Order: sequence, then structure tokens, then C-alpha cells
Amino acid sequence: MVRVSKFYKDAKNGRFLRYLHEDTRTLYESFRRGVKESNNGPCLGWREGPNKPYVWQNYNETLLRAKNFGSGLLCQGLVPGQQTFIGIYSQNCPEWIMTEQAAYSYSMVVVPLYDTLGSNACAFIVNQTEMTVVICEDDKKANLLLDQSPRCLRKLITIKDVSPSTHQRARSRGVEILKFSDVEIQGAQKDHPCVPPTPDNLCTICYTSGTTGMPKGVMLTHENVVASMCSVIMQLGEYRPSKNDVMISFLPLAHMLERCCENALYMMGGAVGFYSGDIRRLADDLSALKPTMMPAVPRLLNRLYDKAQSEISNSRLKKLLFNMALSAKESELKRSIVRSDSVWDKIVFRKIREGMGGRLRIMVVGSAPLAGTVLTFARCALGCLIVEGYGQTECTAPVTLTVQGDHVPEHVGPPVACCKVKLVDVPEMEYYASQGQGEVCVRGANVFQGYFKEPEKTHEVLDQDGWHHTGDIGKWMPNGTLKIIDRRKHIFKLSQGEYIVPEKIENIYIRSQYVEQVFVHGESLKSCVVAVVVPDVDVVKCWALENGIKGTFSELCDNERVKKVILEDMLQWGRTAGLKTFEQVKDIYLHPDPFSVQNGLLTPTMKAKRPEIRNYFKPQIEDMYKQLE
Repeated sequence: MVRVSKFYKDAKNGRFLRYLHEDTRTLYESFRRGVKESNNGPCLGWREGPNKPYVWQNYNETLLRAKNFGSGLLCQGLVPGQQTFIGIYSQNCPEWIMTEQAAYSYSMVVVPLYDTLGSNACAFIVNQTEMTVVICEDDKKANLLLDQSPRCLRKLITIKDVSPSTHQRARSRGVEILKFSDVEIQGAQKDHPCVPPTPDNLCTICYTSGTTGMPKGVMLTHENVVASMCSVIMQLGEYRPSKNDVMISFLPLAHMLERCCENALYMMGGAVGFYSGDIRRLADDLSALKPTMMPAVPRLLNRLYDKAQSEISNSRLKKLLFNMALSAKESELKRSIVRSDSVWDKIVFRKIREGMGGRLRIMVVGSAPLAGTVLTFARCALGCLIVEGYGQTECTAPVTLTVQGDHVPEHVGPPVACCKVKLVDVPEMEYYASQGQGEVCVRGANVFQGYFKEPEKTHEVLDQDGWHHTGDIGKWMPNGTLKIIDRRKHIFKLSQGEYIVPEKIENIYIRSQYVEQVFVHGESLKSCVVAVVVPDVDVVKCWALENGIKGTFSELCDNERVKKVILEDMLQWGRTAGLKTFEQVKDIYLHPDPFSVQNGLLTPTMKAKRPEIRNYFKPQIEDMYKQLE
């Protein structure tokens, strides 16, 4: 059973949506379309410092500067065409976008590097793509690249100034450091003619952080990106982005969700304001920019939800008002009413909405599963359209997207118009397509060309008919939407032969107010599962205070009473959610420090690196099993 989009009438004849306008089939053309659409309106915005307003650069100037910079890269000895890879190692900023457009102006390929890959992985990418030039944000990132100093690297073009000692260090390694603005000026004087790409040319190699081994380079063409952007724009209908929209850019441009959102907005002539670079000051950026559009990840909405819950927790009146407001807005949602001007919006939700700038009309959420309670809360409180998508880098971001007017949470919508989706059997996990469950497979105009220089790994996921096997387990809902219920990889058998899917259990335990992060572990030689829990600092400290337990957070984590209350709450959540007894943890270890990208326990997309976490907590896990015997 293959499912297609209902928004594209040719989909049922096996055709995929590849573009919306005959003259806009590459990201080179899409940006130029935006220049016309916007009538040279504002394009890129940034703040010069805290408490400063946004400063804007118009479309014409952005395009001219991008072309000049591209011409400057040719002056530096780069050759136009598909053999030239341009590295970008920077936070989101105007120069990122100008570099991207500079590369497209001469058919070059953009390769983003990002901090959280770690310096080893960055050096691996520079070496694998044999890139000679990297556009680099600042002194710190320049030094991170020089630490590993890949042999092929010849030039670093820095956006901000770097210190004389860094220049010296680079020279000693045969690397020249140039300033972004100098390359621009040089290019403007020479003015090389553009060499536009074709739709089947590569536009980017986007490295995905593998949960195992070195990252893999996903090769994406201009057609891949344009098809995925156009499918989403088509499905959004009257909610589609326009030249009047302003979007906040804070999710990393190194990932395809943000790249697709921004490029879609540039195609429509809208404006993008970049955050200051510090996520702790995002609220300040939002109130200065007042965006109308925003791509987001569940973590952001979870924070919003937790904050709202903690604000009402100590006042019965506030709690009563909040719950009344929520149920009133929820009944409106069920009638497909999306608004932010009801009485409840003014009394209860105004503060939450203004925290996001007060003008949001659409939010696109992706990258990880989102709890239904959180999504419904966000839809009620923000009073804007929130669509949730499912996708992968290998499918240029979107595979499915929820439809406006569908208020039911906990699914990811139907397939978008550029692809088709089928489920295939996974017998070892007892998922069968005949029962509407199985591994999600995708075929279409958004499916990648393969992993760069890794044919074996490509064949593991792309079959001979062009279906990409995602490794995610999905199930079709009665209304034709897809729900992601599992992941193919992580599964283990206990000694009594029962299968355990750790992520399923973790997603239940994470609902406990005491739990910030949780890692469930089991072994085939043991008959039960145990967990490592990172408790929620504020909740645990609050509970300890009320119960007269003193001590630092680390001391509280060692306290038996604290452990007992957390374990009991987790088990209660497990029972409510219908976990079987062998799925419930028999013991937990409380750890005071969160798993993070920095300590190597999470991938850059905030997924758990299971083998690393297992090794890191090996002594504690062994100790728990010893106690249980």
C-alpha cells in the first residue's frame, strides 16, 4: 500500500511535484525570484548588540554582495562547477546565506560544518570532500580547524576579525587567513560572470551526525531542495509564506529543516532575522524582531509548556483559570478555529504569546517526537497554526506534514507532494505492513542521491527501485496520516525472551515531572531493565525543601528518599501508560549532570548516543544489576 499526497492531483498517476514555477527550479533561481517578489524589500536582518533594534539589508544588496563574494572566491583560485566544495563553519548569520548564494552563483557545492560534530568530525569532512577553502565565523572556530589542520585546507575566510597569533599559527600550517569583506571587494573589481547550476546539480552535502561512527555526507541536488520547499508551500495553501512574512533564524543552518524554511521564505520574498547567537537571549531577539513565522523543535515547546505549568503550580486560582482557558481554546481548535484575540487569549495566554514576539501566525515543528499535550497547549496558547512534520536529512527534510485544520496531535500528517510513502515488514520486531505497520520507506523528488564516497552505506538504505529505507517504524492512522511509533535499531531481548524497546519506555518516563532525561538499559543475560535518570533540578530542589532534605543537587541525587520518590513516580507513569511489568525499571541511578552534545552523550540533533551512554555509565549499571541479584 503506497500513499501519496492529496494536494497534488498528478500524485495518484505516480508523478512527484518538483517545482511550482517553470523558471524556478534551482536555489539560484529561487533567490532571484524572491528579489522580484519582494520588490527589493528587506531580506536579512541582524542586531549590532543587546538592546539594539534589527538592522536590515535589502534583497538587491544581498544578491550583489553574494555574487561579489562568489566572484572573489574565483579570484582566490577556485573553479566554478560541481567539483568545488565550499565549507561553512559559522553560526546562523547574513554571511552564511550570502556564502550559500555565492556558491550557487558559480554551481559550487555548500558543505556546512558545525560545532557539535566535534573537531575530529570536522577534520574528517574537510578531508573527505578535499575542500581547500572554509568560510569561518571567528577566531575560536578558525583555531578549532587549525587544531586538526587537514592537509588539503589552504584558506580560511573569516567573517569576524582574528588575532595576530591565529594568523601566525595558520601561516605555520600553510593556511592563509583572509577577511570576508576583502574577498567581496576583490570579487566586485573582477566581476566574473555567473555560472548557474541545473536542477540535477548538487547544491549541498549535508553531513548527518551518525549515532554510530563518523558522520555521513548526504548528497542533495537543487531539485531535491526545491521539490521539498514547493511541496510544503503548496500544502500550506492560504497559510503559505509571503513577502510580508518575517522569520526568526535560530535553528542551525547546518541542518536541512532550517535551510529549507529559509530558502522557501527567500523564494517568496520574505525577510529573515538572525538571532544574536546566544540561545539564552532568544526571548529578547523574539521581542525585538516580532516574527510571523518560526521553525521550531519540540524542546522549545516543551520549555514553554514546563514554564507555564510551573507558573500556575502554586496558585489554585491561576490553575483554575488556566484550565478553563485551555478547554475553551481546545473546543475552538476542534472546530478548526485558530485565533489569538479571544477573552482567554487576553487574560491567560497574552504573556506566553508576547514572549514569542506577539505576531506569530505559523510554526513548523520537526526533528523529534512531540507530546500531544504539549502540542495542544502550544496551539491554544500561541493562537497560531502549528504544523508538525516528519522527515530526514536523506529526504531533504520533509516526508510528511500535518494539515491545517487537523487538531488531533500525535501523528505527523500525510505524505507531502514530492514523494510517496510505503511501510514494509519488520518481522523481527513483529511489525507487518498488512496490519498497517512497518518501516517507513520513501521514494520521490526529495530523496537524496547517496552518501558521499560511501556506496556501501548508500546501498544499505537506498534499494534498487529508489526507495529510501528510513529505519523508522510507522503506522497508518485511520485518516491516512502517519504516526512514528518506533525506531528499527534499538531493541534488545531480556533473558526470558521478551523484547524491549528502550525509547518507548523512555518516552513514557520522561513525562514524570522529576525527570529531565532518562536512559533505559537492558541486557540479554538479565531478566529486567534499569535506568540512568538525570533529575529536573528545580523540581527536585523544590521537593527536597518541602520535605526538609538539605544538600547540593549532587547530594540530593545520592539521597535514598529522593531516589524512592522519583522511582515511584516513574513507575506510576509506566502503569498509566500500560507498560508491562518486564518493561518497568527495577532500579535507577540518579546522575546530576545532563547528557549533552558537549560531553559526547547526545548527537547534534539531541538524540541519545546509546553506545556512548552505556559505556559512560557502565560501572553504575553493573552496580545496579549486582544489587538486584
